[in-house]
Amino acid sequence: MTRGVKMIGLCKSFTVAGKKIDVLKDFSASFPEERVTVLLGKSGCGKTTLIRIIAGLEDFGGGKLEKPQCEKIGIVFQEPRLMPWLTVAENIAFGKKTELGGEKIAKIIELVNLAGFERAYPHQLSGGMQQRAAIARTLMHDPEMILMDEPFASLDYFIRETLQNKLIEIHRATGKSVVFVTHSVDEALILGHKIIVIGEGRVQKEFDLTACPYPRDLLCEELIAAKKEVLAAIKQTESLPTL
Repeated sequence: MTRGVKMIGLCKSFTVAGKKIDVLKDFSASFPEERVTVLLGKSGCGKTTLIRIIAGLEDFGGGKLEKPQCEKIGIVFQEPRLMPWLTVAENIAFGKKTELGGEKIAKIIELVNLAGFERAYPHQLSGGMQQRAAIARTLMHDPEMILMDEPFASLDYFIRETLQNKLIEIHRATGKSVVFVTHSVDEALILGHKIIVIGEGRVQKEFDLTACPYPRDLLCEELIAAKKEVLAAIKQTESLPTL
């Protein structure tokens, strides 16, 4: 069963050139199960650090992180990070070679609309197709939570919109928890059940969009009002120091 994650008073600092830099300061937030939680904020506010802490790739200096020890976590990075010498199917099944021709991988390939490209190599795919293959590779390991660190940032508007819709479709089909990092307010509004605006290493404001059904129309009155509030919250962070 998918479970959520909770952070209470989390602190994290780095030392750069002999200077201590506080990235997270008393950060407290919850990431609900079976929901898409979006982390939104300017560069240096601690979004990627939070992703890495949830994944267990970074430690933290203080506070508490609550998550089930048995929970499997998958990560999708900004770059697809596919192995160029492997086919699409081999990349997706990497680490699970015995399932290369199985029903599970076939269903996942179908889910991300890559049927017919199983034997293609990464250089033969568009950027959007490569990112879909990266998402499929994560799904192959059946994680309870998927962490996505600006996975669509390098794509053009049309491909980005296609993958946003595909992510919504995957979430609805699997019910997995997703933590999604982005700089785009529109992307946050399209995807998020919950939006967390971060500034100076803390939660500045949270927005609950659970009541807004998918697919979402950014021109509807409710989301126009939500966008104004989100932009106002981000505006308040602009006077805060960049880490």
